[in-house]
Amino acid sequence: MSSDRVIIDYFTDILCVWAWISQRRIDELKAQFGDRVEIRSQFIDVFGDTATKIETQWGERGGYEGFAVHVASVAEPYDLAPVSPRIWTETRPTSSGIAHLFVKAAELAYDADTAKGLALRLRHAFFVDAVDISDVDVLEGLAGDLDLEVDVIRRGVRDGNAMAALLGDYRRATSLGVKGSPVFLMNENRQMLYGNVGYRVLQANVEELLRRPATEASWC
Repeated sequence: MSSDRVIIDYFTDILCVWAWISQRRIDELKAQFGDRVEIRSQFIDVFGDTATKIETQWGERGGYEGFAVHVASVAEPYDLAPVSPRIWTETRPTSSGIAHLFVKAAELAYDADTAKGLALRLRHAFFVDAVDISDVDVLEGLAGDLDLEVDVIRRGVRDGNAMAALLGDYRRATSLGVKGSPVFLMNENRQMLYGNVGYRVLQANVEELLRRPATEASWC
């Protein structure tokens, strides 16, 4: 008897270009495997303080402009993950944290699928439209574009529940040793795929787990 479903804990930062690129691989997994794959989206703090990150990691390599060149070169081979030349040169979000918080509030107010749709809309707004998604007014406008009730989302932010959920994601990432974005965790956290993982690698891992007997014991 084989397993009937694979659960993937998927950790990303919403401002990470590799997560933007990986979105198409997530879409393909769902298209190919349908309900046999469950993607549990969670956040990790990579761009929580972008000014400090750029200063410490890119200060001697051109700062924001150097990082913008890097992001453009990373995305250039991927036609389905376009990036605007204005990101990081003109549009410089101060933090990914507020966008993460907003998505977690939407998840609490609605459901996981709604939150995933909002997260994708925010990613598209930043990477393609060069919109500053660290601006609360912008976030509320984008949520409104999806016909989400902004007042309901605000409630989850105000009462602290969204913050508790977000910090839960961050703590879980730390406890599992997740140190970057994106990360795919499978097989009850025994398998970790990190970074620019090709679709065929993801596919092979999922197919192997689906074929594996559900009662198979772990080796010592």
